Amino acid sequence: MVEVSHHQHANPKTDIEIAQAADMVPIRDVALDKLGIDFNHLEPYGHHKAKLSIDFISSLKEKKDGKLILVTAISPTPAGEGKTTTTVGLGDGLNSIGKKTIICLREPSLGPCFGMKGGAAGGGFAQVVPMEDINLHFTGDFHAIGAANNLLAAMIDNHVYWHENDNTKLDNRRITWRRAVDMNDRSLRDIVTSLGGVANGAPRPSGFDITVASEVMAILCLSKDLTDLQRRLGNIIIGYSRDRKPVTAKDIKAEGAMSVLLKDSFMPNLVQTLENNPAFIHGGPFANIAHGCNSIMATQTALKLGDYVVTEAGFGADLGAEKFFNIKCRKAGMKPDLVVLVATVRALKMHGGVEKDNLKKENLTALDSGFKNLERHISNISQFGVKAIVAINKFSADTSAEMDLVVKKCADLGVQAVVSDHWGQGGAGAEDMARAVVAQIEKDESNFQPLYSDEMSLWNKIRTIASSIYGAEDIIADMKIRQQIEALQEDYGRFPICIAKTQYSFSTDPNLKGAPSGHIVPIREVRLAAGAEFLVVICGDIMILPGLPRVPAAEKIHINSEGRIVGLF
Repeated sequence: MVEVSHHQHANPKTDIEIAQAADMVPIRDVALDKLGIDFNHLEPYGHHKAKLSIDFISSLKEKKDGKLILVTAISPTPAGEGKTTTTVGLGDGLNSIGKKTIICLREPSLGPCFGMKGGAAGGGFAQVVPMEDINLHFTGDFHAIGAANNLLAAMIDNHVYWHENDNTKLDNRRITWRRAVDMNDRSLRDIVTSLGGVANGAPRPSGFDITVASEVMAILCLSKDLTDLQRRLGNIIIGYSRDRKPVTAKDIKAEGAMSVLLKDSFMPNLVQTLENNPAFIHGGPFANIAHGCNSIMATQTALKLGDYVVTEAGFGADLGAEKFFNIKCRKAGMKPDLVVLVATVRALKMHGGVEKDNLKKENLTALDSGFKNLERHISNISQFGVKAIVAINKFSADTSAEMDLVVKKCADLGVQAVVSDHWGQGGAGAEDMARAVVAQIEKDESNFQPLYSDEMSLWNKIRTIASSIYGAEDIIADMKIRQQIEALQEDYGRFPICIAKTQYSFSTDPNLKGAPSGHIVPIREVRLAAGAEFLVVICGDIMILPGLPRVPAAEKIHINSEGRIVGLF
């Protein structure tokens, strides 16, 4: 446990300084003392990280589920919202008031760590540790996912090279499977493989996606057990025959080896917060270009072990929460009990037109204008039949008048808003929010339901998300894409939709802040994820392999003379 400074707002310490000062306890003690899990059920990765065995997880099936809380947020801005920070803070706050609570987070990707966004282990005095490990290689899950993905790519090319595709009829011109790398590397988006002569195979266009957006990542997160994992891997469509019939990973006998590579990564990772409370970190970042949720395996395990489970979904509620409800909860049969919607005064002012450099000045007019973004998210969540509480993640420059205005405007909508200072004070700073969460869950039972039915057509599912969640007037697509969606309807019409679009706006234009309405959502590409069992719909200019910014965070990260990592945030 770290000694919390009540002067964090006046003299802030960096996230990495706080994390490196943490008084961590051995992970075996966290497992035993907080969860009642004996050490022989753990696969330790050093002293402070461990995986939970599949056999132990299987033994929990008959246990009653705890209460499930989803933490989501307003549309992100450079000002910051603090969704992971709030998730950790709320978990510590609930434990602080005597509620047995487990946190379920998504694993960070190396792309944003070395790019623009930074790490994903929380912030201030609401973090999970060991912070450096979690943000870097951790337990190797993403490396395993990338290896499984690229093993399939290698087996496809080998299948073609030795003319085994004479048996499957796989058309080399219609191979759809792409390679994956957990890094922001724009140069790999579109490439040509197999150059250099006959020995290297037949040249063809291909490309890379970032590992977190790969179908293998989604399969790992959505599989219920190892048997389900292997089945889904086998159902991956790698391409099509000359007569347009799908060819799968199972057809080239790849799913067994892929599942072997994923065997250890399928086990959830157990770590701790700064206050030594348990946290499962497993799978699924990036709700803008992926489904962006913690694994079903981790969340369901936590529900069996805790009275309350606090989990998160990526980016704003229009992306992460929508996919959490329509994909994850649908596939897992989960019923969330409450949504905590994170907002900051700073971010709302940006949605109201204030530039980042002027955010420290009180501006009630801009705050009032930007509130429409929060209001839209509140309205969207209500469509799923789940109550919401707004968490105002306190920043140092926030004034009482600004925070009071947000609280009042939320109250006018019939929604409680609570100021939370978990960043500055850890769990103690989140106790008011924790009490409000418990009171709301005990007061009202969730009436959760997905936004659309399985039976609705694929086109109408996309249109429903665009109109009901994004405020769009309609969706458009070229005739080729419309025909593709129509062709998929017969065999895959029951699949949910995973939309890839900018996280910065309800529209596909990242510059449209606030709550734009009446816009058109253009569909650029459609990808069938038959193993993950959803349809990926790529809209606007969003890239499935991001690039680094002009000044990447990697430039400031190094090891000092004492052997400590500095610059990671």
